[in-house]
This record gives sequence, structure tokens and C-alpha cells, in this order.
Amino acid sequence: MTGRRTPYRSRDGSLLLAVGLCLVATVNACASDDDMTAERRRLVEKIEAEVRMTAPELGFARLNPRVAEAMLRVPRHAFVPSAQRALAYADHPLPIGGGQTISQPYIVAIMSQLLDVGPGDRVFELGTGSGYQAAVLAAMGVEVYSVEIVPELAERAVANLEAAGYPPDSARVQVRAGDGWLGWPEAAPFDGIILTAAAPVIPEQLISQLKPGGRLVMPIGETNGVQQLALFNKDADGSLHRRDLLPVRFVPVTGPLGD
Repeated sequence: MTGRRTPYRSRDGSLLLAVGLCLVATVNACASDDDMTAERRRLVEKIEAEVRMTAPELGFARLNPRVAEAMLRVPRHAFVPSAQRALAYADHPLPIGGGQTISQPYIVAIMSQLLDVGPGDRVFELGTGSGYQAAVLAAMGVEVYSVEIVPELAERAVANLEAAGYPPDSARVQVRAGDGWLGWPEAAPFDGIILTAAAPVIPEQLISQLKPGGRLVMPIGETNGVQQLALFNKDADGSLHRRDLLPVRFVPVTGPLGD
């Protein structure tokens, strides 16, 4: 995929250990001063411009203020390796090791908005990766339950979240290394579910853990090609309604359906 719809290569989903953390306020939440704040502001302006260009596909022409504020607050440079920090506020994915990447900010922003969640809502994330997407949702006041298949990445995500710091009203984030296809049954039902890696189908377990009226956002399609970023709405009777938004290219989910 070329042009304004930049391909997004993300992390994936789940397998073993459980770690939880409560995001806490710190005065030095980000290693960052006014310069980093200015960088984040410029990044949000770029994302806003991209949203306007893709409005016909997305169904909205601007970021929800809650999403924009979260993107401004979360220090993306805290979620990338030190060698990549000079590029932390560029609007593209960056490598985080192990052949994986941190999410493209534009994609993080629109997926967060498509979930249509806010303070007090509960979201399940399949594929923690660096922890950046979970941090953005947490900064929106959302309670996040995130599962990562690579134990080392799960541990690093927890460290990233702790290092980033958040104000006192931040949502609680729990990160578990485990099988994301199974969801997080003890925390269900969820107001929203987000998959940050591609799969050809939605795992049945995740559908059952989504509340009626809830939304699921994921890249769906063949994992070795271009997928569709899709939004699923769950009706009161349990049926799902799908809307395709943008062609994207995500790394595949690993696990039963990804292997």
C-alpha cells in the first residue's frame, strides 16, 4: 500500500505469565521537556491532516478530543529502543526488536477512536508489543487488559509503561504473556476489543467476550498480503456487523490461527 494510507506493521498476540500494573503519576513522566511536548503536538497535527484526507473511508474527519489529548500526553519515545528515539515522533512504525515494530501513530489514533470507548470502559488488546497502544487507551481513561505472546516483550512493555508515567486519573493497565486467542475471560465482558496483528478470522472466544453494543477493531484478511482494517459492531442478539475501512499490512498473529 502506498500514498497517504501508510502500511502499518504491528505486533501480535499472546502466551504465558501474568503481570499487572497500575499506571501512576510522576512529575517526570516522560524523559521529556518542552521539546518533546512540541514534537508530540506536531505529530498530532500530522495525524489530524491524515484523518481529514482519509475521512471518506474512516467515517470521521477529525480526531475525537479525547484521542488527540491521549496522543499528546503519551511519550512515544518511552516505548522505542534508545537507538530509535530520535525518530519517535515520526508518523511511521519503528523496530522494537525481535522482528517486531511499535505501531504507526496514525493507526493507533484511528483504531483508538474506532473503539468508541472512554473513561470507565474496559478494553481487551491482543498483542501488547511495546505497550504504546495500551498506554494511549489508558490515557483516555480506559481499563486495558493486554496479552502478548512473547514473554520478553510483555516484560518490556510493563517496564515501558512504568517508565512513561501518567497523571493520577490514568486507567489501570494489566499485561499478560499468554494466548491472546483465549482473550481474558475473568475480566470479560469488554466494551471494546482491539487486535494489533492480522488474522483471517475473528477468534470465537473474543466474540463471546465482547459486550452487546461493543466494538472490535482488527486487520482481517490473508496474513501474507494486504488486509482490511475492519470495524465490527456487536448487536444485542450477538450478531456482528462488519465495515471495512482501509487497506493495511500488519504482521500476522501467531498462535493457533496464525501458524
